Amino acid sequence: MNTLDIENLVVKFPLVQRLMDLEAVTWFNPNTTTLVEGLPYVGLTQNDVAEAEARLQRFAPYLCLAFPETQQTNGIIESEVVAIPAMQGALEQRYEQAIAGKMWLKKDSHLPISGSIKARGGIYEVLTHAEKLAIEAGMLSVDDDYSILFSDKFRQFFSQYSIAVGSTGNLGMSIGIMSAKLGFSVSVHMSADARAWKKRKLREHGVNVVEYQQDYGVAVAQGRKQAESDPHCFFIDDENSQTLFLGYAVAGGRLKKQFAQMNIQVDQDHPLFVYLPCGVGGGPGGVAFGLKLAFGDHVHCIFAEPTHSPCMLLGIHTGLHDHIAVQDLGIDNVTAADGLAVGRASGFVGRAMERLLDGLYTLSDQEMYDLLGLLAAVEGIQLEPSALAGMAGPARVCADPQYLDSHQIDAQRIANATHLVWATGGGMVPEEEMAKYLAAAKR
Repeated sequence: MNTLDIENLVVKFPLVQRLMDLEAVTWFNPNTTTLVEGLPYVGLTQNDVAEAEARLQRFAPYLCLAFPETQQTNGIIESEVVAIPAMQGALEQRYEQAIAGKMWLKKDSHLPISGSIKARGGIYEVLTHAEKLAIEAGMLSVDDDYSILFSDKFRQFFSQYSIAVGSTGNLGMSIGIMSAKLGFSVSVHMSADARAWKKRKLREHGVNVVEYQQDYGVAVAQGRKQAESDPHCFFIDDENSQTLFLGYAVAGGRLKKQFAQMNIQVDQDHPLFVYLPCGVGGGPGGVAFGLKLAFGDHVHCIFAEPTHSPCMLLGIHTGLHDHIAVQDLGIDNVTAADGLAVGRASGFVGRAMERLLDGLYTLSDQEMYDLLGLLAAVEGIQLEPSALAGMAGPARVCADPQYLDSHQIDAQRIANATHLVWATGGGMVPEEEMAKYLAAAKR
């Protein structure tokens, strides 16, 4: 994009100037529509999500054996929902803003196997690929007990094939650990901002980690290049994969069941607001899609991004999607929230979800660190910086009467609201690393 284009863009979309100035902004989407109207743009249906759910059920016996930590959930990779009333009070004080309703935390930060939301999509895509190869080779049928996959015979079979992915950290962790366990040869192409401990952990699992001095976009491009030159190599494309997206989408129906067990009501008079940290968009996009299928128009999904990497907000707000990157605006895409350090959003996710998202907002790295320290202090829950991006959301929503009015959410309805902050990672952060995060938080 040339300078003139940017000048015109700023005239047309004044918010872009505020993004360039690295301001913390909140943008509520004026084009949000109903599920019925928005669904055709996604190109996927409830049946696709049901198929993903069934596949994960088939793999459950295998996962129980391969990862004993999944035995208590019978091989299903799922996280708990916990109330965070002390944090709600602390946020009201911090932002001098009443937060009507009740706040909860979805602890995808503590999912088994890889300790982040990426354990949903990343692991699902690896399993989908493994199933396809084994069925095509005549070694597996969908009626089999998939625990047979936990054997030298299958590990040897999968060792003829390789998997590649480009990642800032957590997706690489889930894909690397899962692929290596099945027997695949796996390469994770990691950007400069990926954490050293994540690279170390992958290498401990026998994963080939390829490091770059550049950002996420370069790591993805190089991973794709490697796969193109090898017919036996499967590239997992975080930017455009419908399979990854469906792995995340399964979360919607599961959350609905959890809420039913907890007697948490979601309907017109009891709205649900969900706050999702956003990098390239696959994880939050897939989860939001699943939530929309589960709760319809009573769920309001809001994405959160770092001020230095506001790629999805930029793409959706301007309608340019993946045809613009934050670097085009002179924004450096450097953030402590490594999982969110993405300059160019997924065009697939942006176009699929732009009518189903209620809004997006940005916050600074320091804000994420401060919220990390606050959560640890008042609730005793430790997360990584990017997982705190969603924590500012309830205050942003409650501070905007115009937005609430536009969705017919009056004082009574917002008082009945459920605010769910989706914690995306942090469960596997080493102690010494967590100590650094906590030290960066302003007391």
